[in-house]
Amino acid sequence: MLETVRTRARPYFEDAPPAHDWHHVQRVETLAETLIDRHPEPASIDDRIVSLAVLLHDIGREREDKGEIDDHATWGAAEAGRILEDVGADAATIERVQHCVRAHRYSNAIEPETLEAKILSDADNLDALGALGIARVFAYGGEVGSPIYDSGVPVDDDETPDGRAQYNHLHKKILDLPERMYTTVGSRIADERAAFVREYVAQFDAELAGQR
Repeated sequence: MLETVRTRARPYFEDAPPAHDWHHVQRVETLAETLIDRHPEPASIDDRIVSLAVLLHDIGREREDKGEIDDHATWGAAEAGRILEDVGADAATIERVQHCVRAHRYSNAIEPETLEAKILSDADNLDALGALGIARVFAYGGEVGSPIYDSGVPVDDDETPDGRAQYNHLHKKILDLPERMYTTVGSRIADERAAFVREYVAQFDAELAGQR
């Protein structure tokens, strides 16, 4: 079933921009495997549910970016249900995967209630941290046309939730991600990746000031 779902999910990313393309899904899949392997009780995790949820978690992202839907997590959960039903998944599997997809989004108010949903959330957020996370921030910023840095909008005065400049986004969202981790292993990796982001921001600040 997993490979069939992988084949069904891939076309949803045909025209996806770099920040949320199929490579992102593959990285989240690898991170989820790491979180499962390093969990103190890996046998307590249904890795099949995690794998299915990872493949389907962003199938609505491109539609949201195009303005066709409001919430890719809500739409994606419904679409995931249709895909899973088509491939013969049982009702319990569908419900568990749908919860993971609905709860993975950073900006919604749905808390992951299962260990599988927490692992997907952590894996997805980890891909927004570290070197890859920085690359994704600037790739997405270029896609939507936001400035790299805007001296007229300091971080402390920026009232937008995601930041009006890509530099602001690092401060307002990315560096907050370690506080959103649900697993001990995820928290440890998040702290390491966030430390790298802070080093990058320090270098960025020094270059802005002409000091380096």
